[in-house]
Amino acid sequence: MDTFALVVTIGVALFFTYTNGFHDSANAIATSVSTRALTPRAALAMAAVMNLAGAFLGSGVAKTVSEGIIQTPEGSHGMAILFAALVGAITWNLITWYFGLPSSSSHALFGGMVGAALAGGTTVYWNGVLDKIVIPMFLSPIVGLLAGYLVMTAILWIFRKANPHKAKRGFRIAQTVSAAGMALGHGLQDAQKTMGVVVMALVIAGVEDYSDPIPVWVKLVCAIMLSLGTYAGGWRIMRTLGRKIIELDPPQGFAAETTGASIMFTTAFLFKAPISTTHVITSAIMGVGATKRVNAVRWGVAKNIVLGWFITMPAAGIVAAGGFWVVNLAFL
Repeated sequence: MDTFALVVTIGVALFFTYTNGFHDSANAIATSVSTRALTPRAALAMAAVMNLAGAFLGSGVAKTVSEGIIQTPEGSHGMAILFAALVGAITWNLITWYFGLPSSSSHALFGGMVGAALAGGTTVYWNGVLDKIVIPMFLSPIVGLLAGYLVMTAILWIFRKANPHKAKRGFRIAQTVSAAGMALGHGLQDAQKTMGVVVMALVIAGVEDYSDPIPVWVKLVCAIMLSLGTYAGGWRIMRTLGRKIIELDPPQGFAAETTGASIMFTTAFLFKAPISTTHVITSAIMGVGATKRVNAVRWGVAKNIVLGWFITMPAAGIVAAGGFWVVNLAFL
């Protein structure tokens, strides 16, 4: 196996993680920043540290990504498929970041993998795609919407007699904890996705086997790149999540972050499902906002975001397929 191809593919995978970090940093901190619970830089620093810690909490999601979506043959053909998948995911990440749309980096990666695999004539594990990606893609926003609504309703009932100003101050402090939990869950979910891709590259190159534990250096470099990307920030998307969907106050921000973090930890540990942190926090914000009044949520913005969710996988897949054909013509 060409060592240069392996190094390049791992490098591209780490760059994908970096784009994932600055693309999805808004997931963890937009609500805390918009409610002024944290300053932007303090929030980004906290999120970067918690992303790093979260990456070491498990490996179930990484195993799902590396073994449960596509089959990659050993040698240059398999490496070209993986390389093209990453190019498709990165391209979609950059496009949606530019337009400030909180699309899913996770589903960009999965779409890229499926598109490159189809173009490369290798096996797609459709049962795994359906069970671990498509079904959670539809269920997690619904759960986030309903759970966000219920959590916020419970908060409003519990604190119905509290002094509003004191309650807001308390929730502003509590948001530090909920935002940290959100960032920890983001590290748990998203760093592992790239770990799974790097493991695939190592297996294709004959360096590792799927039965081997994930090397510590793989966990470390993926976690560091995600943290660096997170600290770089994603201000365009942060504005969309923090302000354009609904103007959040501290209790609402706490409810949305607590809901999102709970769903991410549950799916990672119980189901080993690589869900989208973007889908979860965005839908939780919508659910929380709807408790104020239904028309408090700017559903036009929400509609554009949801439309982006639906086109992410096929769009990234098309780019990845084109990338594979280019690599195939040029190098194979």
